[in-house]
Amino acid sequence: MLLIGLPVAADTILSKLLPDLNAAELVEGADGFGSIHPDIPVVQVLQGTERIGWAYITSDFVSTTGYSGKPIHTMVAIDDAAQVIGVQLVKHSEPIVLIGIPDAKVKALVAGYRGLDLVAEAESGGTAHQLDIISGATVTIMVIDDSIVRAGLKVARRLGLGELAAEVAGTGPQFEINPDAEASNDWMTLEGDGTLRRLSLDVGQINAAFAAMEDVRAGKRALTEAPETTFIEMQAALVSHPAIGRAILGEAVAENIEAWMDEGDHAIAIVGRGLYSFKGSGYVRGGIFDRIFLIQDDVSVRFRDRMHKRINTIAAEGAPVFAEADLFKIPADSGFDPTKPFRIQLLVQREVGAIEKVFTTFDLGYQLPSKYIRTIAASPSAEVPASVAAMTSQSELDAQQAMWKKIWMGKKVEIVVLSIMLTILTGVFFFQNLAVRNERVFYWFRIGFLTVTLVYLGWMSNAQLSVVNLMALFGSLVSGFSWQAFLLDPLTFILWFSVAAALLFWGRGAYCGWLCPFGALQELLNQVARKLRIPQWTLPWGLHERLWPLKYMIFLGLFGVSLTSIEQAERLAEVEPFKTAIILNFVRVWPFVAYVAALLIAGLFVERFFCRYLCPLGAALAIPARLRMFDWLKRYKECGNPCQTCAHKCPVQAIHPTGEINPNECINCLHCQVLYQSESTCPVVIKKMKRRAKDGAGPDLDRFVGHPNQKLKLPTT
Repeated sequence: MLLIGLPVAADTILSKLLPDLNAAELVEGADGFGSIHPDIPVVQVLQGTERIGWAYITSDFVSTTGYSGKPIHTMVAIDDAAQVIGVQLVKHSEPIVLIGIPDAKVKALVAGYRGLDLVAEAESGGTAHQLDIISGATVTIMVIDDSIVRAGLKVARRLGLGELAAEVAGTGPQFEINPDAEASNDWMTLEGDGTLRRLSLDVGQINAAFAAMEDVRAGKRALTEAPETTFIEMQAALVSHPAIGRAILGEAVAENIEAWMDEGDHAIAIVGRGLYSFKGSGYVRGGIFDRIFLIQDDVSVRFRDRMHKRINTIAAEGAPVFAEADLFKIPADSGFDPTKPFRIQLLVQREVGAIEKVFTTFDLGYQLPSKYIRTIAASPSAEVPASVAAMTSQSELDAQQAMWKKIWMGKKVEIVVLSIMLTILTGVFFFQNLAVRNERVFYWFRIGFLTVTLVYLGWMSNAQLSVVNLMALFGSLVSGFSWQAFLLDPLTFILWFSVAAALLFWGRGAYCGWLCPFGALQELLNQVARKLRIPQWTLPWGLHERLWPLKYMIFLGLFGVSLTSIEQAERLAEVEPFKTAIILNFVRVWPFVAYVAALLIAGLFVERFFCRYLCPLGAALAIPARLRMFDWLKRYKECGNPCQTCAHKCPVQAIHPTGEINPNECINCLHCQVLYQSESTCPVVIKKMKRRAKDGAGPDLDRFVGHPNQKLKLPTT
């Protein structure tokens, strides 16, 4: 009721999210929200009629684009002393739930920012607090951390909280790049005059840093190399200055860099060598460099693959040999000022468990030497550089498009392999009579295909579809569909597109029977069980038929929950064992592993037990299965009456005793088609073969001497 009639600013994230937020959940003891500030998107937090703080959404002030390419909306409340009194993760599109990290764990970490002293952060440049990171969600947590601190400083300065005064533009000396400055072509000279700045860390320093951490496991996992071994030597230079660019990169490359940058952009060169990579490999998967980012006062820039170029050759004389040499673009709308000091923060990680890591940071400070800048007169009309919060929705859309395109380019091999698999499978379905002609050859082809599905698509590429994908798709259609989020994972996108097409031709079986990694795992284990002579159980038809609906009930239940809470539906979707068995390779807490083990053990006795009775994804795909346009699986009129061979040998009991195949349960394994033309198993084929053999023999003509159909026997000499 307090929100009714509030003068909410029209085009802010706060105005859109505020009606659904609860002040008491944000700040302990708060009763509601008051009026919104007339100048900036912050709202009063009230206790009774007294204002106890200001609340805001970080996305209104800084860029919060995360791993998913979409903003992470965090609400923060601060008091008059610039102390954080409440933090709440409001809305995000990060895939952390899908990779096995509970959303509640991230929200609990975010809530831990209560008590953060923004005055201390302003004095230290944002490093006064301990950065806690959840393994597997590095980018997400770093973006949230950065947004809480940077947005908090902006709000505190705008409101004058904690005696943090707002910076006034146009006062004091102003500086700009001096394009007439010259730079040496000698690497040692560039190092000596400060054009190049260095961060050098050896193994001994790194071991000491982790040993000093509260987590004692970090010290126990010390590096075994000699203490003086170079862990990383990282150097940086602002190559968007024309003279520095020419000196380090050469004339031609420097000109290309200028063409690469838009007006107002800057670029920094970072080179490195040693045991540790400042790039890592996370940017290949998600398009974001999670080990380095730039900090300047309240400005922070996290580099993405679209802001990156490799340096192939260093032109400066005497340059050492580096393992990595890269360029990173600093966008014009970031608010970056090349004449002011800034730092490159390096995140160093150490594994302390199977999937758990601890982190610490080191800074490479940089100040452009005075010879590269010049003083300009202060302008009363000078405007404060636009913050990342002023980025338009179109620029964010462009960024997302650039990201998914880059991700697709980086996964060419995986895409080609998947395309080959889909092409082969399509050929098998279209020419199934030829494919199943030789029973033994087809058996080993299927085993080989399922092995590739499990190992390559599943364990190596994590291309396991989930009912969560369907719920997310429905939610997107309701709230405003966008291709961007679905294009960020090429293999998943291609698989869903192929599944949609296959449903029209073959039903659910194209995916469930051939391309589902967990389904492949079940079938391969069952084949091993058969070789070990583990007894196979065939459930009575009546019981089997009554267990079918379970998976449909599970799917409809999950879908119903997703209409009210997609987060709750994702938690309940743990009924799918895919995350534990395929995505996380069984590296998970024991209840999840025990659940998957129980399903797989059941599958040793009842082939594809989970697929038959519990899989909500299979149920979701089975619902439109009857819309398929063709019946590819051939049947004889004798099938079911009297012959029951196929029904008894169907791996998933998808054939009714009356002979017809249930398309909702069929996985298109084509085993019935192997039997359809088997000369040793199918009674119909055996009967036809006997008839042909009898007709081909003809009558015995030897007893009819001179019969015209009798072959003439020539005399021998």
